[in-house]
Amino acid sequence: MKINKNIIKELTEYLNEFNLTEIEYTEKDIKVKVSKSSGANLTTVKEIKSEIKSENTKLDSASGTKVSSPIIGTAYLAPEPGGKKFVEVGKRINKGDTIMIVEAMKTMNHVPSPIAGTIKKICVEDGQPVEYGHTIAIIE
Repeated sequence: MKINKNIIKELTEYLNEFNLTEIEYTEKDIKVKVSKSSGANLTTVKEIKSEIKSENTKLDSASGTKVSSPIIGTAYLAPEPGGKKFVEVGKRINKGDTIMIVEAMKTMNHVPSPIAGTIKKICVEDGQPVEYGHTIAIIE
């Protein structure tokens, strides 16, 4: 199998251009993964994993309807920087009301409330990256 060096070079350029630590490219049966050292030590990684695990445990024990991110992106709590937030903890909302926006590839995706209720917890900070399925809010 001959590896196309241009693909590796282009992926490396994307790492630097978009300030990424890892990027993966797949085409048919060829898979190329390029990464660079983040400089994080093992202790820091363990601490981060521990924090994530404890936060997930807290979320699992919370009662109410969990609203998950429909896509990978960046969560925004207001329609514009410094603007009024869509929701606040304790605020009553209706089914279909926008809870927040998840931006992906310059597209603003409104996340609607699946039920009517009261916002019990907002699980992300403004501008925080979120993964698909990440709990972003809890409605009671």
